[in-house]
Amino acid sequence: MDKNNTTVSATLASEICNQISSIFSKPTSTPPPLTLLVNEISSVSNRKGKIFVYGVGREGLMLKALCMRLFHLGLSVHCVFDMTTPPISASDLLIASAGPGGFSTVNAICGVAKDNGAVVLLLTAEVGEAVRVGVASVVAHVPARTMADDQVHVTAETCKPRQKVHSSETTLSSIVPHKTMATDDDHSGGEGGGGGGGGGELLPMGSLYEGALFVLFEMVVFELGKVLNQSPDVVRSRHTNLE
Repeated sequence: MDKNNTTVSATLASEICNQISSIFSKPTSTPPPLTLLVNEISSVSNRKGKIFVYGVGREGLMLKALCMRLFHLGLSVHCVFDMTTPPISASDLLIASAGPGGFSTVNAICGVAKDNGAVVLLLTAEVGEAVRVGVASVVAHVPARTMADDQVHVTAETCKPRQKVHSSETTLSSIVPHKTMATDDDHSGGEGGGGGGGGGELLPMGSLYEGALFVLFEMVVFELGKVLNQSPDVVRSRHTNLE
């Protein structure tokens, strides 16, 4: 095995994980998204309601992963547009994501859910835009960079090709151009600002937000397991055997 390649992989993995982790130490303009999600999902479980999830692109994939784990926790949960998706009603919860604050399809789905009396929890990095759209009952701020602001600090420096690594003592600066290693000062986590950790070439477009969603949802599942008194063995017993 090439020791240098292993070092590069470990360095990149560490930096990516650090960037995602930093999102959860940033201030939010709403109560913490972990708290909001656990509270709303627990509430819908107590009233025997259904949970629906919806998002577009990679955000949608993260929500589908959450949907699977919520099912494993014994909840009635559905991905919008699946062939077996039931109607939504006043006892139900829709969890949607719109990192940049809104998408036409997300806005429309949230509007239908709201019109039918359901609680709509919208995850976003752009709280101001989400509030302006006005389709959510609850807004959860995930202060990470999305495609709404991924080009704000783009310069010619960020477009330089990565340097070739010749030394076995690899550092991140030898792999990623200096300007791509954004610091906490590059973006604020305030209301309406995508804010949160850098990305540059290492985490392009909305990857930081999407990665944060994955980690957030794992935390939600962990906390819900305790709240709903679901042991690992019981959760595992609900995993499909048709594979």
